[in-house]
Amino acid sequence: MLVSWNWLREYLTLEVGPAELADRLTMAGLNHEGSHEVGDDLAIDLEVTSNRPDCLGHIGVAREASVLFQQKLRLPEAKPPAGETSVDQWANVTLECPDLCYRYTGRIIRGVRVGPSPDWLAQRLQTIGIGVVNNIVDITNYVCMEFGQPLHAFDMSKLRDRRIVVRQAVPQETLVAINHRTYTLDPGMCVIADAECAVALGGVMGGAETEVTDKTVDLLVEAAEFDPVSIRNTARQLNLHSPSSYRFERGVDSHGVDWASRRCCELILELAGGELARGVIDVGRPPLPREPITLRMSQLPRILGIDMDHDIVARILRELGNQSTSCDEQSIEVIPPTWRRDLSREIDLVEEVARIHGYENIPEDVRVPMVSSHRSDSDRALEIVRRVLTGAGFDEAMTYSVVSEEVSNCFSPWTSALPLRSSTPMLKGADCLRRSLIPSLLGARRVNESLSNDAIELFETARVYWSESSGLPHEELMLGITSGGDFLSLKGVIESLVAVIQPTATLAVRDVSHELLDETHSAELWIGEQRVGYLGQVSAAGLKQMSLRTPATVAELQFSALASLADLKRQHRKQSPYPAVVRDLNLVVDEQVRWHEIDDTVRSTAGELLESINFHEPYRDPDKDGPGKKRLLFSVTFRSLERTLTGEEIDALRENIVSACHQKCGSSMID
Repeated sequence: MLVSWNWLREYLTLEVGPAELADRLTMAGLNHEGSHEVGDDLAIDLEVTSNRPDCLGHIGVAREASVLFQQKLRLPEAKPPAGETSVDQWANVTLECPDLCYRYTGRIIRGVRVGPSPDWLAQRLQTIGIGVVNNIVDITNYVCMEFGQPLHAFDMSKLRDRRIVVRQAVPQETLVAINHRTYTLDPGMCVIADAECAVALGGVMGGAETEVTDKTVDLLVEAAEFDPVSIRNTARQLNLHSPSSYRFERGVDSHGVDWASRRCCELILELAGGELARGVIDVGRPPLPREPITLRMSQLPRILGIDMDHDIVARILRELGNQSTSCDEQSIEVIPPTWRRDLSREIDLVEEVARIHGYENIPEDVRVPMVSSHRSDSDRALEIVRRVLTGAGFDEAMTYSVVSEEVSNCFSPWTSALPLRSSTPMLKGADCLRRSLIPSLLGARRVNESLSNDAIELFETARVYWSESSGLPHEELMLGITSGGDFLSLKGVIESLVAVIQPTATLAVRDVSHELLDETHSAELWIGEQRVGYLGQVSAAGLKQMSLRTPATVAELQFSALASLADLKRQHRKQSPYPAVVRDLNLVVDEQVRWHEIDDTVRSTAGELLESINFHEPYRDPDKDGPGKKRLLFSVTFRSLERTLTGEEIDALRENIVSACHQKCGSSMID
């Protein structure tokens, strides 16, 4: 926001220089970006945060300065003289979309003389970087930059039937804007139309057809309040941004709409002549009342760490425009001013008192009562997940929540519902909220491959979004993993993760089929009777679809399932000082027997002396073992915490394992 030094001093007497003003405004929240001279004036560049649209005009900045330096604020009265003819005889306004345009006002001025603006007006606009057009257009820009309320002036002679219709755009409707570019509009955009077609894009830009020219005699002056979200979406979708859209996106003072309209008409009558019709066309909802807020004096030392005089606090709130409704030594109740939408809670008033009093006046070593934060069980479980995976050599990734429809459709095992779409894509071509983390992680893998990174081990914890047949969409926190290792390697990582989260839980697998995954190396992951995720190597077709050059394995788990199982007590395992004993096993089984069946049988049979099971490889020899058979080679490690194991007891355990596998899985032993 560029502010003219000369213009600012019209509203209050400043006994300080521009440097001190800029410094004090910075300390109060309006950061000074720099200043530069323009003729005999000074342009002061202030950063206005999105929650302070009231400072997007010179009066708003002057109001801040008046409080900081305790100077009286001088505001124009905005009382234009009106004629005898009623405004209703000259125009008619219909509001058809009250959800897009909350309020629309119009005033009529007849017999104006369009010409150049006086030097003082032109110089003020030029100081803040606004081009000069003619006195009418310049006045609307002047009032916008004075008060922060955008306005627009129509040439009445070009409005068919002297009608204004505020409505939604119809499909494929076009508008030639005052920048002389043609825009194709979509339903949901607010347009200002006459009896036949759109003549302006509400809250964004006027149309070339009804713009004010040297031949204009009669004017309709528009001042309105539009829905901020609608204006933001329209400006982004058309890539058409203006000072008006910038202010409407952040919200304008609903009580200031009529003041800005009267102020604009006052200046037009003064600089361009004409006669103002009596009254105003005002359609839409009335300004909404503000709810009172109570500030407890005890909150100031609790939050700021300092005691403040009651009268000083009351003065600060009053000078900021708050209307006091009740006041005693313990609390102050106020109704915030209409231009301060950011004031809605007690803590907002505490912040106002602090910034006007001066943050620099609050000692750095002041004691503020504090309570240590408490992390939720979900956060603690998430910390375990991150610790285990980073310990296993994985890096945490952060990817976008929006993807293209093609990418979204390549992997969505959790839901078959269509993805949620964004009407305004945050990324080019990406307008779908993702239903799985896997496509995004494979995209990150592709980027790393293009940069010749050898080790691409990534995981991500983020939300996915599933549409529901009724009600709001469902958000689910997921854990996604991609690895350059094979199916069993990543399965081992997930087993280790489950073992740390819940030592008594056992990870089981079931068959699954998905186009992205290899048919022989993919599975559903289950813990007990709960499905927790998917695991699989990316198939050759999937690698081609995702433009990957090297093999990849992926997994996705529901974090809520892991968190519900988590044992958050500190865990440890005593290390055995005794040697381990390893036995190799080579079993012949039917082709349909899965490794997890053998694994479960071994674990249930070996007992507490079992330390680990290490699967080596499958092997198929139809000539020796017969068709439909395969060999599973694996090692079993035994160890005791109390003594050295003997060969006889280990051989007995081995025989028990072989016998159990034969009974439950139909296996036979190869010596």
